Amino acid sequence: VQLQASGGGLVQAGGSLRLSCVGSGSRLGFASMAWFRQAPGKQRDLVARITLSGATDYADSVKGRFTISQDKAVNTVYLQMNTLQPEDTAVYYCNAVGATNYWGQGTQVTVSS
Repeated sequence: VQLQASGGGLVQAGGSLRLSCVGSGSRLGFASMAWFRQAPGKQRDLVARITLSGATDYADSVKGRFTISQDKAVNTVYLQMNTLQPEDTAVYYCNAVGATNYWGQGTQVTVSS
């Protein structure tokens, strides 16, 4: 199984980015897909999760600004990030739960003030 994340970059505070993560190699799909992030010197934390049924869960710090969505037909999860702030700067990792826990390679998001 492979998770390929894309969409990171440099943006000014108040701007938007959209992350994408494509999962491949799992014939049964994934029970849930999620985005985590890790800032320098900090632990990796959950940003948002979406289950196969479409239920979503968000970190308090991103509620109302970030939206997670999915296209189950192609095992793809998206993270629309609006009103980005410098504290959102981190490496964002795609995660999928299937036969085990899978991780993508990470994509850097940098928000300048």
